[in-house]
Amino acid sequence: MAATPTHLSISHDLTSSTSLTNLQSQAIFGSKHCFKEIEKTQLRIPASFRRKALNLQMMASGKTSGLTQEANGVITDRENNTDVFDDMKQRFLSFKKLKYMDNLEHYKSLAEAQAPKFKQQFLVIACADSRVCPSAILGFQPGEAFTVRNIANLVPSYESGPTETKAALEFSVNTLNVENILVVGHSRCGGIQALMGMKDEVDSSSFIHNWVVTGKKAKESTKAVASNLHFDHQCQHCEKTSINHSLERLLGYPWIEEKVRKGSLSLHGGYYNFVDCTFEKWTLDYGASRGKKEGSGIAVKDRSVWC
Repeated sequence: MAATPTHLSISHDLTSSTSLTNLQSQAIFGSKHCFKEIEKTQLRIPASFRRKALNLQMMASGKTSGLTQEANGVITDRENNTDVFDDMKQRFLSFKKLKYMDNLEHYKSLAEAQAPKFKQQFLVIACADSRVCPSAILGFQPGEAFTVRNIANLVPSYESGPTETKAALEFSVNTLNVENILVVGHSRCGGIQALMGMKDEVDSSSFIHNWVVTGKKAKESTKAVASNLHFDHQCQHCEKTSINHSLERLLGYPWIEEKVRKGSLSLHGGYYNFVDCTFEKWTLDYGASRGKKEGSGIAVKDRSVWC
């Protein structure tokens, strides 16, 4: 993983006779050909008309419904008869016109080097769940936070084998020198439900089980204090407990523990409840945690609820 990403292919000769307006038009739309393509998307034959024509064609050919490949090679959804990337394309062009071009200098600087900064530097470890996008719920903009996402936002132990999460930890802490690590959990987490529902014997053929077993200690802690609760409430308890166990595991990484001890790195937990749209945040209290008996968990401070 390189700390300096590939440069974006945007070069402007500001001393040339080309006007700034033309430059911006080219940057937004790429070329006259691309602009014509955009115009064409606004002059499409109505979908209902095309759907009827396609249905007649299908009936004549005897083909069944499902996915089809058009002459131009684009796979479409036959039921809706729309290119599944049309909406994504329009979102990208909107981003380019309304955000990229309005902040051109910022994006050009990002092309030179990756330096995530959001007040203080952050590494965010979040769940891969599509409902929990850190940039959306916490307002991170490109270049403001280094983010790694996995099932159930778990942190594996230092002693375990190599994983993408461990590589991200090493890169962000030792190369980017982030000042904060934020582990973000969330409500109704499918990964935690899988952890709480699986048997003690891990199914070695299941990638999911082999991953979520990383949170086994959080499951055991939850069962010890909440075994009499409904399964859904046990899962909710484990969702928060697993965050603290991940924070505790982070201290097992020598180069993380050293920076936390020196005060150059702080560890935080966050819990996003998308049912009522609240966010709970807390910080690991390193001094108090070191004074606790081994295996008794961590101490936290600065707990707050944003609602």
